[in-house]
This record gives sequence, structure tokens and C-alpha cells, in this order.
Amino acid sequence: MPYFEEAQARVADLRSQIRKHDYQYYVLDSPMVGDAEYDRLVRELVMLEDKYPQLVAPDSPTQRVGGEPLTGFQTIRHLAPLLSLDNAFETTDLRDFDRRVQQLAGGVVSGNPSGGRVGPGADYVVEPKIDGLTVVLTYDHGSFTQAATRGDGVTGEDVTTNVRTIRLLPLSLTGAPERLVVRGEVFMPKRAFARLNEDRDSRGEHPFANPRNAAAGSIRQLDPKVAARRTLGLFLYQVLAGPSLATQAEALAYLRQMGFPVQEKFQQCGDIDEVIAYCDSWALRRHFLAYEIDGLVVKVNSLQLQESLGSTSKSPRWAVAFKFPAEQVVTRIEEVIVRVGRTGVLTPTAILEPVQVGGATVSRATLHNEDMIRDKDIRVGDYVLLQRAGDVIPEVVSVLQERRTGGEKVFRMPQTCPECGSPVVRLEGEAATRCTGLNCPAQLKERLLHFVSREAMDIEGVGPALVNQLVDTGLVRDVADLYGLGKEQVASLERMADRSAENVLAAIENSKSRGLAPLIFALGIRFAGTRASEILADWYGSMEALSEATEEELTRIPEIGPKIAGSIVEYFGNEQARRLLQKLDGAGVRMRQEQAPEGARAGDPPLAGKQFVLTGTLSGLTRGEAEAVIKRLGGRVASSVSKKTDYVVVGQDAGSKYDKAVLLGIPLLDEDAFGRLVSP
Repeated sequence: MPYFEEAQARVADLRSQIRKHDYQYYVLDSPMVGDAEYDRLVRELVMLEDKYPQLVAPDSPTQRVGGEPLTGFQTIRHLAPLLSLDNAFETTDLRDFDRRVQQLAGGVVSGNPSGGRVGPGADYVVEPKIDGLTVVLTYDHGSFTQAATRGDGVTGEDVTTNVRTIRLLPLSLTGAPERLVVRGEVFMPKRAFARLNEDRDSRGEHPFANPRNAAAGSIRQLDPKVAARRTLGLFLYQVLAGPSLATQAEALAYLRQMGFPVQEKFQQCGDIDEVIAYCDSWALRRHFLAYEIDGLVVKVNSLQLQESLGSTSKSPRWAVAFKFPAEQVVTRIEEVIVRVGRTGVLTPTAILEPVQVGGATVSRATLHNEDMIRDKDIRVGDYVLLQRAGDVIPEVVSVLQERRTGGEKVFRMPQTCPECGSPVVRLEGEAATRCTGLNCPAQLKERLLHFVSREAMDIEGVGPALVNQLVDTGLVRDVADLYGLGKEQVASLERMADRSAENVLAAIENSKSRGLAPLIFALGIRFAGTRASEILADWYGSMEALSEATEEELTRIPEIGPKIAGSIVEYFGNEQARRLLQKLDGAGVRMRQEQAPEGARAGDPPLAGKQFVLTGTLSGLTRGEAEAVIKRLGGRVASSVSKKTDYVVVGQDAGSKYDKAVLLGIPLLDEDAFGRLVSP
């Protein structure tokens, strides 16, 4: 089978390329290829694995998908307590740590201010302290079997399913011992964190305070698909059970050899002076990493000496965390401007006197909403204490009221949209203020950027610069206008040559077959994220069926709560939204599921396009079970009888829906007839 052998070699090559690109993207924040090329490699791998199922391996990148939502996390007891580290904030703290280590190890301190080596030939290892969530991973006979959080140090939560979705995690190891237990840190890269918060901000949700909270929140999601969608990284740094190793440096080398992602920026230091010099060198260097670190961990290199030194009830005696000082500066608010997002949320932003914070020049900071401004009593002209929360988001900590001159001005949210002049509203129970304008250009630009994004319609080449031109020139007045663009129109825009225009139009054309779930997400319906869009696409099977859903029906769907249901009904009740969907349909955008929902029989769904109404009590099924059967087979369920109804399923104690069906001549099905219709 020469072709099989070629396919086998190609699969191995594709997996190697994808793993390399994952490392470049998630750890180094330096992608070597664009999203389209990366997706092409993954699609080719999927195609080959579908054709040759015997080539599918547990550690293939295609196996990293989220499973069904979890009902809760099981508790796992750790092999040994996972202790927290003592902190050092000053150079003197590091020297005190060194002195204690030497005294306990029998070293000589007197007459040597630096403390010298920790015994003959001993040294330290200094590693950047990743600001993430601690996890313990277990491998049995080379296969990944379990992941647990640190928890209280004695017991943690079983997060195996979620951790499995992390692209950098090796799912199988070559040459591993019978059992290998390792400790590491899950983190979220800076760029991924910024994108996540921008998305949350645009939906009026509170942003995560820092990447650590975002990483922890992702790993502790009950729905693994949420973790799978978020960009998470992983570094391993400790072997808890496995082969016999002599030093921490050797342990890091072993982890790297086994295929684990290992932080490369560690340093062996011969004495405490070298440790201090290395710690000092990170004052600015840390800001150029693709991920956050909140300090450095100083460890005795000898694992035997670590064991001899032991621990207190709370912390190991052989390690200490040198924490970076909080970086806060004082600057002045020159102005407060208001930005309008895709959902119409008005977000106040402070324009600052430019100031250096953490190695970067900061000239603006989000103020989130009117409540925050009022709570902190922030005024235009105030001097404020600024810090980079998590070293990422510039945050106004407090106002220096003692520096007020009386000339400061109280900020008030505008009564009309600063972009289109439409009235703004603040709904009861919400912190967000929203523009009511249906044709607001600022909202349109943000909606377009959301529509073309990777998780939505994935239209490569349509970025902020092109979107601004398309809206400003009037070529695009809604997202459906993208599908009516011609080559001459696009090529006439700035920095767009014929070849670029062709590529953009090809990407737009390809997006027509993207699928129903991405399209639902792309519409930007409030609260309907990627997961909700997938559920709705599977449940209804077509945009038409979803558009006719009632709030009562929607809330009966697992994971669709009242907020999402209300927002969906509100969206499809808007005449402008209905016209937009008609334009998209007319342009050839796929408005139905490409395949039958999971659980449907092969071929066309037998109930495709059929509308049912249920009335009365069924003896063999609950109403929810009956609805699920209908929808799995491609049909849809309505709450009221109309001329569009194809069947009314009649149970005991049927009500007025039965009478209306008889009046309209709608076919009636008793429970037996319904069973025959839906049975294989």
C-alpha cells in the first residue's frame, strides 16, 4: 500500500508542523504562518485521518476538542502537599533566604557577605514565575490520564477534560516511566487576554482583571468547549514522581526531552550574587515576553539538598519567590472620550498625559462604565494613580484628591451617541449605556469586524483599515453588503491592488459556506457567544426555524437561559434584522446546517422543514423529550397553531390548540402515530 505509507508519512509531517506552529503562536507569540495556512494544515490532517482511521493517534492535534459539559469537578488528592512559596520583595530578603539555606545545610556564613555556595558544588536555579494556574499532570504508561488544580494544596479539582484541550500538552510520551507526575502552570498569553477582554467589553461584560484570572476561569469552566476556544499556554517545571534525577536543571532538561513545553528563560547561578544580578536583569525584560510573569522563583538546584532542607507547614525551605514590585505612576486625565462598540455599548476612556508604566508608554485607560467613574469620583483634570493591572490593562486605581485645584470637571455620559447622534439608553439592571441608532457607523464598523473574525465568518484580509474605508465610502451599509462588492470597488480603495482585491473577494465568497453556527455568532446577537450559537444551530437546523422561536421554547433548551432567549427573540423581532437575513440569504450565504444535527439518521433529516405543535400530556414521553426527537430529525416545534403548522401531536387533556388544528384542517397525530413517524 504505497499510498497508505505516503499518507502515514504526511500525517506525521503535518502533526509535527502543527505542533511547531502551536509553540510559535502560544508560547513565543510569533506565528510563522497566517490563520488560513494553519487551518489548511489542520484540514488536511483531518481529511487524512478520516480516510485512514487507523492513523488517528491519541496525541494528534485533531483530538483536542471539548466534550460534553461537566456536571461538576471531582476532587483529587495529591501525592504530597503542594506548598505555596515564601515571598521576597527586596535584595535583603534574597540574602536572608540564602543565609537560612546555608545555615540549615551546614554552610559557612561568617566573613562572606554574599554567602558563597550552598555547600561544595551546590548552586541555585532561577526560573521566571508564570502568572497562571498551577496544575498537576499524570501520565500512566506514557498516556495522559489526569490533570488536577492545586486547590488547597492537599486536594485539587479534576480538570482533565479542560486541560486536554491545551494545544501544547503532549497527550502521549515516548520512553516514559510507568507513572510520571509533573507540575506546571497554565497561562493565557497577553494578546489572547487582550482579545478576550475586548470581546467581553463589547458585550457589556466585566473584563477579567488579569491573565491569571482568565486562565483559571477557562480551566474551571464546566463546558470544556469554552476552554478549547480560549488560547491557553502551558509550562512544566517540576517532576513530582518519575525517574531519579539529581538537580532541578536536570529535571527541566528531562521535561524538555519528554516533549513538555518548558520555560527556556531559566538560569543556573553559582551564588546569591548571581541570583540577585539575574533577578535585577528582569526589571524591564519581563515586559517583552508574550506572557505575564509576576516574579522569579529561586530554587536550590540539588534535589537531594531540597529534600534535606524540607519544608515548614506552609512553604518549602529550599525555594523563594522574588516578586516584582507593583508598578504604579501618577498622571493626569486630560479628557474622557466615549467609544461605541458593535452592540452599541458606550465605553468611556480616559486620555492621559503620556506616562511610562512597566516599560510601555500609556496614554489612555478604560473607565469601563458610568458607575465606576462615579464610585471612584474620577473627573477630567484629576491627577490619578495608574497601574497596569496584570501588567496588561492600564487601570485607574484612585484619584489624588489632595491635588485638586477646583478646575476639574465632572464627567457625565452623553445623552446622544457621539458617533451618530441617536439617543442613548441605560436599561434597568445594566451598567452599560447603549446607542439606539440602527445605522450608527461606529457600531457598523465594530459589527463588521466581528462578522469577519475567525470564530465568525473567518474572512481573511478584511481588517480595521479596510472596514473603515468600506464604511466611510458608503460601499458597505450592513454586513450583507460585503457579498455585493465588486473587484473595481475594492481595488479602488487605499493600499488595495488588483491581487489584494481578488484575495479579499475570494475570502468573502468562501465564507458563504461557513455554516449556520458561525453565522449565528457573526450576527452579533447579545449574549449569544460561540457555544450558544452551536447549540442553537444544532437544535433548530436553520435560520428560519430559529427566527420563529419563542422565548418559552428557547429557555427549555439546555444552556440557553432567559437572557440569551430574550436577546434572540428581540433580535429576530427587529425588522432591520429580518431584512439583513433576507439579503444574506439572497447573496447565497448558507442558512441551514450542512449536516443533520448529532443523532439524526443518515441522509436528509426525515422531518426537515416540518413544523409541529404539541398539546396535551403524552404518556410515553415528556414534552421536552418529544421536542428533542423532532429537532434531532430536522423538524421544528412551535408554541402555537398556524397555517404553517404541519402536524399537531395530541396527548391527553388537549386544549385549545387541538380545536384550532381541527378548524384549520391541520393533520392530527396521537401518541402512537407520532411514534411511528419518528421511529427508524
